[in-house]
Amino acid sequence: MAGDKPWPEVPVGNKDHTNAAVVIIGAGISGMCTAIDLVKRNNCRNFIILEKSSGLGGTWHDNKYPGCCCDVFSTLYSYSFAQNPDWTREYPGQEEILSYLIRVAQEYQLYQHVRFNTQVEEARWDDELKKWRTTVTTAKGSKEAEFNPEYEIKSDFLVSAVGQLNQPAWPKIDGLDSFAGKKMHSARWDWSYDLADKKIALIGNGCTAVQILPEIAKVAKKVTVYQRTPNWVVPRLDQPVSSTMRAVLRYLPPVRWRKRAGQMDFREWTYNAIVDSKSDAAKMFRDMAIDMMHNQLPDQPEMWEKLTPEYALGCKRIIISDDYYPAVNQPNVALETRAIQSIHDRSVSVLGDDGQPEDVESDYDLLVCATGFKTVDFMHPIKMVGKNGRTLNDIWKDGAKAYYGVCVEDMPNFGMLYGPNTNLGHNSIILMIESQSRYINGLIKPILDARKQGKALSLRPKHDKVEAYNEKIQSILKNSSFNDPTCNSWYKNEAGVITNNWSGTVVEYQNMLSSVDYSDYELDGSGVELAQQKPKLSVGRAVEESQISDRTLLALGLLSTAAVVGGFLVRNSQYLSRIRVR
Repeated sequence: MAGDKPWPEVPVGNKDHTNAAVVIIGAGISGMCTAIDLVKRNNCRNFIILEKSSGLGGTWHDNKYPGCCCDVFSTLYSYSFAQNPDWTREYPGQEEILSYLIRVAQEYQLYQHVRFNTQVEEARWDDELKKWRTTVTTAKGSKEAEFNPEYEIKSDFLVSAVGQLNQPAWPKIDGLDSFAGKKMHSARWDWSYDLADKKIALIGNGCTAVQILPEIAKVAKKVTVYQRTPNWVVPRLDQPVSSTMRAVLRYLPPVRWRKRAGQMDFREWTYNAIVDSKSDAAKMFRDMAIDMMHNQLPDQPEMWEKLTPEYALGCKRIIISDDYYPAVNQPNVALETRAIQSIHDRSVSVLGDDGQPEDVESDYDLLVCATGFKTVDFMHPIKMVGKNGRTLNDIWKDGAKAYYGVCVEDMPNFGMLYGPNTNLGHNSIILMIESQSRYINGLIKPILDARKQGKALSLRPKHDKVEAYNEKIQSILKNSSFNDPTCNSWYKNEAGVITNNWSGTVVEYQNMLSSVDYSDYELDGSGVELAQQKPKLSVGRAVEESQISDRTLLALGLLSTAAVVGGFLVRNSQYLSRIRVR
C-alpha cells in the first residue's frame, strides 16, 4: 500500500493499525479540511479520521429533517480551495451540501483514512511517549465490532473536529419520556414515519423549527408550534440558480470569485448588526423583520405581538426565512406561547391563564423536539486527560475557553476546530474553519519534523497567553448584543458567560491566525530546537473579500478563458487539422 514513500507520506496500514501521526475526531467539514491541509501543507497521509456515524459530512449527515438547509449563501458555503459552481439554489439544501462534501472527500482520497461507526471514548496524554492514547469503540452490530470492539490508537497529535452541533439537546420537560406517541429530535429524523394527516406538536421556534414547519404543515392534519420566546426573522430571498448561470460560474471563474467576494463583503458588513443593537445595520434588519411580518401576516396585531422579540437583535441567531410566517398563518397551524408545564400520554399541558395546567391537545401523534444541541459541552461525551493527569472538565470547570479557540491549556499536541468562541452569527463558519486548519497544521509541522529525526516534541499554550486572550475577547463580548440580559441563547453557558461566539469579524480572526508563534507555547521534548530555530511560521489565510476591481476581474476572466481555449487548441491541433481536411 505504501510503496517506497517515507513516513509520514505513507497512509496507516494493517500493520500499524493502532499508530498514526495524527488522529482527527470527526469527518465533517472541519475534519475533512484538516485532513486535506495535512496532505497539502505537511505532505502527510499518516492520519486517521474517526467518525461515529456511518457516513461523512458531520452536521450535514446527521441533520436530515424536512426543509433542512443552510442559512449562508451557497456560493460562500464551500471551501475556498474547492469552490462549487454547481449549487442549484442561492441557499443550499442538506442533501446538496452532503453531495458536495462527498465529492470533495473523493477528490482528495479521504475515504481510505476514515473509520466509520467508531466512537471515541477517551483520549489520554502520555507524557513519557509524548503521544496521545485514544480509546475507541466500534458500533454494536457492525462488522468491525465482531473482531475489534474496542482498541487504542497512539498518535503524535490529536485534533478535535466534533464541532458544536453534534449532541442533540432534549428539552427538560416533565413527562417527556413517557409520551405515548411517536417522538423524535430534529437531528435524529425518522423518514420512515409518515406525517400525512398527523397531529404534530413542534417544540421550539429557532432556526431548525422555522425550516421544519413550512414542510410538515403541507401534509399534517394539524401542527402546534410551542414558542418559548420569539425570534428576529428577516427575508431569505432564496431562488434557483439557472443552468446558464451555473455554466458561467463554472467556466468563468472570475465571475464566481466576484460573486463570492461580494457575498463575503456583505456578510462582514452585517457584523455590526448583530453586535451593536444601536447601529444603522441593526435598525435596517429590525425594519426588514417587522415589515415582512406585517406583510405576510396582514392585519393581525395580536400575532405581531406574539412574534416580535423584546431583546436586542443579534442576542440570538437571526433567522432568515421567506415561508415561516405564511406557514404560521395556515389554518392547520396554531402558535402556542404559554409555557409548557408537562407532557403525559399524548397531550401537552401549558400554564393556563388562571395559573392552572391546561391541555392544549390530548391526541398528538408526533412530538418533534427542535431544541438544538449541547453547544457548551464542546467535547462531550469524550473524556480528555492531559498533562499531569489534568482533565478537560477540570480545565473548563468555569467555562470552556481556548487560545484562539484552538488550543487548550495543559492539553499538549492538541488542536480543535469550531471550538470555544469561534462561532459566528453573521458569516460562513467555513471561513473560520479554514484558518483554524491552517493554524493547527502549523502546530503539527515541527512535531512531524521532530519524529522524522527520531525525536519527540510537545507543545501546549502558555497559561498567561490563554488568560490574556480570553480576557480580551470577553471584554468585547460583554458590551455586545450577545450579552443582552433580556434573553438566553445557546451562545452562553449557565453562568451567562459567552463561550460560543467570536468577538470580531472573520477577517480579524483570519489575520490573527495567519502565523504560528511558537513562543506562545510551552515546548518540551528532545525536538524543542526544531520549534525554536524558526519561532514564527506564516500559514497565510484565504483572502475572500474584494481586493480588485470588476474591470481587473473581467480582464483576468478573459485571460483565463483564452488560456483554456488556447490550451485546448494546442492539445488538439492535429485532430482539428484532420477535421478541416475532411
